[in-house]
Amino acid sequence: MMKLKHISVLLLTAITAATACDDNTGTLGMSMLPTTDGLSAHVSTFDVKTESVLAGAVFAKTSTGYVGKFTDPDFGPYEASFLTELNCTENFTIPEVYRDTEWDDEGNPTKGEGMLYKDSVVAANLVIYYSNWFGDSLNACRMSVYELDKPLAKNHYTDIIPEEYYTPGKKPLGAKAYTAYDTAVPDSVRESTDSNGDPLFYPNITFRLDSMEFGYNRILKEYRNNPQKFANAEAFRDNIFKGVYIKNDLGDGTILYIDRVDLQFTFCCHYTDSETGVALKKVDGTDSLYNTTQVLFASTKEIIQANRFENSELLKKRCEETDWTYIKSPAGIFTQATLPYDEIYNQLMNDTLNAVRLTFTNYKQESSYEYSMSAPEEVLLIRKKDMQKFFEDNELPDNITSFNVQHNYVNTNQYTFQNIARLVTTCIEEKLAAKEEAGAAWDEDQWMAENPDWDKVMLIPVAATYDTSNSYYGTTQTLIGIGHDLRPGFAKLKGGPATENSKLKNPLKLEVIHTKFHN
Repeated sequence: MMKLKHISVLLLTAITAATACDDNTGTLGMSMLPTTDGLSAHVSTFDVKTESVLAGAVFAKTSTGYVGKFTDPDFGPYEASFLTELNCTENFTIPEVYRDTEWDDEGNPTKGEGMLYKDSVVAANLVIYYSNWFGDSLNACRMSVYELDKPLAKNHYTDIIPEEYYTPGKKPLGAKAYTAYDTAVPDSVRESTDSNGDPLFYPNITFRLDSMEFGYNRILKEYRNNPQKFANAEAFRDNIFKGVYIKNDLGDGTILYIDRVDLQFTFCCHYTDSETGVALKKVDGTDSLYNTTQVLFASTKEIIQANRFENSELLKKRCEETDWTYIKSPAGIFTQATLPYDEIYNQLMNDTLNAVRLTFTNYKQESSYEYSMSAPEEVLLIRKKDMQKFFEDNELPDNITSFNVQHNYVNTNQYTFQNIARLVTTCIEEKLAAKEEAGAAWDEDQWMAENPDWDKVMLIPVAATYDTSNSYYGTTQTLIGIGHDLRPGFAKLKGGPATENSKLKNPLKLEVIHTKFHN
């Protein structure tokens, strides 16, 4: 136990902790004592054991798709692929073929409707849009897109098996070589903007589909004959198009972050009079026919999308290292910490618990590898037993049993949880309640066997979404969503389960600020 030396510092620390932390404080034992009693503040430290554990499959409900392969010298190769449905909106329509509906006495049309020149499809394309990537932008890759044979189940875990939804060996809808940075696109196009200054160029990989077989027979003709099959996303999925599987066939060193998948059709149309709808024969002295491209179906957050990640066996070897721990994304390694609740309770049961701080320090990451991964920007600390429900139910950190912090890479290279006092008191009270309920039948060994994760928390790389609002008082960011970080990243953390002379060799230190009353 460490004690602060000067009473003035003690009181200031206790008052600061009690007021600044507010409802993030908790009490152990008897804290409500007469105000005439003396007060002293103390800082005690407790050893925390940490270890690396394989993340396994993680819940990843996201609208971003990840495709590619990347091999890291320390963690080996991992591959990412992506399955998605395409959404069909409830008010879906395809333009009609133009026809005259009213005529004057001389037989000239005075009203018309529709816009297509012919009931045909000029072109059909599947377009994959992305704005970011990880790795070598000029690495030669090849991507293939396969049509799904069965609807996607509502499975958002990263161990989804694509072969259960498409037929391996079946001819793909398309295959195309690409580099993340397309050097064939001139700077004038890449840097072009609209009148608002927004970019007009959106990096993409385009697969040309058969305009007759797929565009007309599969979509347009079917829509004309059976529009009910396009009534909504479910009808479209069940009757017309179940989705696509997008995978990397060639290339190692690049992961694309896919924003959207569009099924685009190009039609030949008439220019028409804005008031009468009559087809114009000439526009500015030229033929009134023009081609227009429309996004008919697209991957959106309303439909099912799933990422598949395959990691290397090297992750198991990294988890076996005992002088430190790791966090590795995506779906790679978490750090598990065992918190000494019993020890804290036994030593401080008659004290007031003001604040509890836990810090994870990562080693400086130096690598000669050009595309080495960086430390995750944000992490979540959560009770192990709550982890699955937290992500599946799309919960937010409650600062009781779950906490998020950002990486302080500028000053300390740490993830610091300034006050997890409510976590400590919650877990201790949980055990005390079970003990009281059991009474004379209390069997601690049996209870611990039935609740093996009671004292364990997980440190997990996460990606957070914030809502930013501006006011007279400045900019405010509000956390509105959090999920597993699916971007490549890792951190090597101080700690580990190694022992020396029957004690932890590199324990983390749990710092507890507590106040004591004296008669």
